[in-house]
Amino acid sequence: MELSSAKIAELVKQVLADMENSGNQSVSNGNEVPVGVSNRHIHLNKADMETLFGVGYELTPLKDLSQPGQYACKETLTLIGPAMRPIEGVRVLGPLRNKSQVEISVTDSYVLKVKPPVRESGKTEGSAGITIVGPKGVVTLKEGCIIANRHIHMSPADGVAFNVTDGDTVTVDVEGKRRTRWYDVQVRVHKDFRLEMHVDTDDANAAGIGNGFKVKIVKE
Repeated sequence: MELSSAKIAELVKQVLADMENSGNQSVSNGNEVPVGVSNRHIHLNKADMETLFGVGYELTPLKDLSQPGQYACKETLTLIGPAMRPIEGVRVLGPLRNKSQVEISVTDSYVLKVKPPVRESGKTEGSAGITIVGPKGVVTLKEGCIIANRHIHMSPADGVAFNVTDGDTVTVDVEGKRRTRWYDVQVRVHKDFRLEMHVDTDDANAAGIGNGFKVKIVKE
């Protein structure tokens, strides 16, 4: 049976509405949380972006990330630390922020010979310095390089389902190839967040897990 144009338009409208509504609802299954593995990346403010890419430059979105409004850009940059051993091809994430920030793993810190603290994203005061090299210029951050703490993004509905509030910490069990337990995982609740736990590549590799793997919040 062929579908009329009106019927197709109606179906598309319904699918889009369902997708929009799903972002504001709890997508938890019991105590399970999907994982997103975060590779090294860079957040830029406008001034630093223009130093690196040129005045008037605009970032080019490549693909949307799991959290609404966040996206990976086509642009990549090079990181240099005291070791003078560069890490190339580090992805820029958008949109622009008020303050530039570099997030790396512990393994990356050994290569660069920097000592970034484990921090919540945006908490860069007193963190490590790093040099960023772009096609049009160089930016040296006196602070701004961190190792992101393990954290879980949640909508308010998810917060109710898990009985947690923004800023709480929880324990998480990982039933991967290398069973482990993560403590002091920060909960971040916001109306624009979608349920997902973020860990870096070191944590994911150590536990033998990848994107989409389900972990469990421990009810203690």
